[in-house]
Amino acid sequence: MAQKALITGASSGIGRDMAGVLSDMGYEVILAARSTDKLQELAESLKTKAYVITADLSDRNACLDLYNKTMEICYDGSLEVVINNAGFGLFGEFSQTDMNTELKMIDTNVVALQILMKLFLKEFIKKNSGYILNVASSAALMPGPLMSVYYSTKAYVMRLTQAVDRELKNKKSRVYAGVLCPGPVDTNFNNTANVQFALKGLSSPYVAEYGIKKMFKRK
Repeated sequence: MAQKALITGASSGIGRDMAGVLSDMGYEVILAARSTDKLQELAESLKTKAYVITADLSDRNACLDLYNKTMEICYDGSLEVVINNAGFGLFGEFSQTDMNTELKMIDTNVVALQILMKLFLKEFIKKNSGYILNVASSAALMPGPLMSVYYSTKAYVMRLTQAVDRELKNKKSRVYAGVLCPGPVDTNFNNTANVQFALKGLSSPYVAEYGIKKMFKRK
């Protein structure tokens, strides 16, 4: 039975590179994002079997559908890793930025992660094994003028993960919950958010490998 890993936001950037790292380790991967073409291209490039699920995770029903489809694929209990990586940002003064875009960001960065983390955590607790890695940002550690909503969503992701990790440790559970908080990374994120950072960005492959290595070390 090949172990499987689910990665959201897998069509580009950190998510895409994490899929490659896990495939190289022998994991079959379940790839979720909005772009079917990019997911198919990625699936064909990987060393192991890959499953493509097209999903817009700003839609709560799509989150539930992703959970159900993943559990159908992993009917044999082979799901071992869930990486909540889907997310995007927006640059501008809070009084001027588009509210609908911000609400979609909250739905993607926070609500989708909340739904998927809770549902898959229940599955992992049942079998007392599994890894959940939530991708946040160093933005979680500070206020973010001109990116206030994005920074706030990542603070939620970090604090939620830290709290769940403590709950698991208190129960002496073998389930892992961790959060990855990189600084600026050279991905398509900057174009989507319409922002440029003064700091030199880390490479996406480096961040992906670092995050997965630390996850398996339960850091």
